[in-house]
Amino acid sequence: MTDTPTKTDPKPAHRSGFGAAAREFVLIVVGALIVSSILRAFVGQMFIIPSESMENTLLVGDRVVVEKLTDVKRGDVVVFEDPGGWLGPEESGQKRGSIGRFFEIVGLLPDSSHGHLIKRLIGMPGDKVACCDSKGRLLVNGQPLDETKYLYPGDAPSQMEFQVTVPAGRIFVMGDHRSASGDSRVHLQDLDANGGNQGDAAFVPLDKVTGRAIAIVWPAGRWSKLGVPDTFKAVPAPGPAPNKPSISLTPPPK
Repeated sequence: MTDTPTKTDPKPAHRSGFGAAAREFVLIVVGALIVSSILRAFVGQMFIIPSESMENTLLVGDRVVVEKLTDVKRGDVVVFEDPGGWLGPEESGQKRGSIGRFFEIVGLLPDSSHGHLIKRLIGMPGDKVACCDSKGRLLVNGQPLDETKYLYPGDAPSQMEFQVTVPAGRIFVMGDHRSASGDSRVHLQDLDANGGNQGDAAFVPLDKVTGRAIAIVWPAGRWSKLGVPDTFKAVPAPGPAPNKPSISLTPPPK
């Protein structure tokens, strides 16, 4: 006498199908997060404008795309990490919670700009930047800039007189809303807490630069590209960049 095998009910096909679909969905999501994180780290990311210092080129709340693949140049709008003591509450950006920060890191939310600033790059290493000539124009390597296309209406190029030579590995930056911008000019007399020279903090290290802003993408009605104004094309090439900045709080010869 033989035992009759006990029949077992097969698992419903739809359960195994659901499990496979769930695993595939998880893999897709994880893959997308990895790709997004890589793009954010090496290609570009989005930032929210936190302050008025770049009006009217950029308004508070604008979303800008910052690309990281090409070198920055004179005239670019650049995003950079706080080089030390620049940020006040109005420019530091609102820090998100842990969940929001996670989505920033993987590139699914625009960066809240906490710890970053955005300004226009005026002087490259070796450039001589001065304010101002007899017509009140900013000078770069002796060439006056026509800033009417981006300077905030009613603002002077600078109310502060100065002559500087930008040191090696650093840049000199200014906001387009000069009267509301805590930029390189403001820090020309700062004392370096780390034992450096007075005014060193005015010049942003190139390794602190995140990238150049290339477009406003939100709000939709403000979509536009961000490029280098034509006036910077006439600026002569810089001389050799010194190891230390040269700073004088006097106007250039008229």
